[in-house]
Amino acid sequence: MKIKVKKKSYQEVMSLPQPKHIKPMRQSFFFRLLLRVVSAFALIGCKFSVKKSGMDKLGKKEPCLFLMNHSSFIDLEIASVILFPRRFSIVCTSDGFIGKNLLMRLLGCIPTKKFIFDLGLIRDMTYAIRALKSSILLFPEAGYTFDGTTTTLPENLGSFVKMLGVPVVMIETQGAFARQPLYNNLKKRHVKVSAEMRYLLSADDCAQKEAQEIQKLIEEQFSFDAFRNQQEKQIKINEPYRAEGLERVLYKCPACLTEGKTDGKGTALICHACGKRYTLDEHGFMRADTGKTEFPHIPDWYAWERDCVAKELKSGEYRLDCDVKILMLVNTKCLYDVGDGRLVHTREGFHLTGSDGSFEYTQKPISSYSLNSDFNWYEIGDIIGIGNPKALYYCFPKDQSVSVAKARLAAEELYKIVRKERIEKRERNNEK
Repeated sequence: MKIKVKKKSYQEVMSLPQPKHIKPMRQSFFFRLLLRVVSAFALIGCKFSVKKSGMDKLGKKEPCLFLMNHSSFIDLEIASVILFPRRFSIVCTSDGFIGKNLLMRLLGCIPTKKFIFDLGLIRDMTYAIRALKSSILLFPEAGYTFDGTTTTLPENLGSFVKMLGVPVVMIETQGAFARQPLYNNLKKRHVKVSAEMRYLLSADDCAQKEAQEIQKLIEEQFSFDAFRNQQEKQIKINEPYRAEGLERVLYKCPACLTEGKTDGKGTALICHACGKRYTLDEHGFMRADTGKTEFPHIPDWYAWERDCVAKELKSGEYRLDCDVKILMLVNTKCLYDVGDGRLVHTREGFHLTGSDGSFEYTQKPISSYSLNSDFNWYEIGDIIGIGNPKALYYCFPKDQSVSVAKARLAAEELYKIVRKERIEKRERNNEK
């Protein structure tokens, strides 16, 4: 899928008028039906099925909050099929509105900027519930999972749910990641896909429970492992390209500890630094062709990489410094190519500069609990996305060995470190 890009200087982009806020639009029955029909066609071939638990407690026209895990490109199609004919508003990233703003709004979409505090989004969702009598479909993980497990959830989700005060329903998909994992450039595999809808909380439950209790309940529900599910259910994936792109996730070799030299080809992952070769078998296990298999389970490998990043941050060794191509988003007309630049990420946060010295942007570690990282974004390349409510900067590393997955891990671990330091400092000051 392509996206419209226009060449402009940074000064020209920043001089463009800020778009006016538009309230969410009510999703019409025609567009609900259209979305349902198109989505049903998209699910042909995966033998889709759905299971419902406790859904009789939810009124047919009662607005509620649907929380859904974010595993694959087909998540929205799944939701559009199982929620029909219920009216619902969809919280989705603002880049999805580029070139089709009106259509997206008629479909009931509410734009947001990933991993950026957006008070306007809270107002929009409240408006959709209260004024439009519409349910809300929210992917609280915001970013796609890289390794098939749960990504970081916002810490204030429980507080938001309590404030909204409507029933909460969980939508959990199984098989969606295995069918179209992001690292594999969304190539389809022959895998069955299913979903389960679970009634979690009533409006009264939200009023009576503490925000921390609601947060804990939701976090327990968001506990997934697509590779474990494949292994336990003996789901066979025999496509010959199943390991292609896996180096995006498994960027560090556990044998020689070299980064940026792994390469996923066909069914194998090879480290070009030490020559060690691993095969991703039909049931989702990694097997070393010779010698020790350090991590048979891909999420364990990814978790080890996270631990390594955390240690680098604590020791002061972590540093990302690379040349990037920069696209900016300030409205929904198009993305703006403002040329090349340099992106640096350290314990101090992100520092982005234009190569011609035309601009400079900094982002502190505490600004966001996660990072907008994506693979082959709109078929342009892997990205690291940063920014604020006024402008988003999509940075495409020129060096293909740079791991945007590592950048996400680093941003998440750095946020934890800085937040913990702030809490400890506050407690020390209170003791005085």
